[in-house]
Amino acid sequence: MTALDIIPEVTCPPTDLWSDEPPLASDLHLQQIIILLSCLELLWRERSDYYASGNLTIYYNEEQLKKRDFWGPDFFVVLDTEKRPRKSWVVWGEQGKYPDIIVEILSDSTANIDRNNKKILYQNIFRTPNYFWFDPNSLELQGFRLIEGQYQAIAANEQGYLWSEQLGLYLGIFDRKLRYFTVDGQLVPTPQEAELQQRQAKEQAILEKEQAILEKERERQAKEKLAQKLRELGIDPDTI
Repeated sequence: MTALDIIPEVTCPPTDLWSDEPPLASDLHLQQIIILLSCLELLWRERSDYYASGNLTIYYNEEQLKKRDFWGPDFFVVLDTEKRPRKSWVVWGEQGKYPDIIVEILSDSTANIDRNNKKILYQNIFRTPNYFWFDPNSLELQGFRLIEGQYQAIAANEQGYLWSEQLGLYLGIFDRKLRYFTVDGQLVPTPQEAELQQRQAKEQAILEKEQAILEKERERQAKEKLAQKLRELGIDPDTI
């Protein structure tokens, strides 16, 4: 028997795992997740060094698999990773990376878990730097920053927005939805809003061009009228 014969076989848990999340609590939850995803993808359209998803299981240890104790944030972002489709987020298959920001959308059935169990999990196990929760009905918004291993509440600015240093953006409420705001307080548009803004900008540019053409035509007509009047008075307008 050789030394190799007595070395126990090392097995690794699988990394190609499907997400195992329950259905979303309501259409409000779905709409909110879509807004958070689509706005970030539009804003970061030139970037390929992050992964963002919603209602997707995060697998973080083998014991969790055995107990089928699955946890999936409503929305999360992992920085400094490859942007590509995934069936789930498997920590041991992603160089040990956990989410850098998590947002939970509260509901009557999940609010207590989100405020307590998940907060403890994200603080103690995931070590997620920024954790937010938002209630689409009551519009409650809370945010936490991990400081020396403990979540500390993020203070709101004058507009009521909460800063995420991980995203480099504020999170705040606009039209009863959780939205992103830039460092100078500008609303980050959805793709539909951005398309509308572009269309309106083009229409405004066309209108301004047409107005400029009309103004030049009015000036030409006024000059021609003045020239005609001078000629009637026996004055050559070209000599003036």
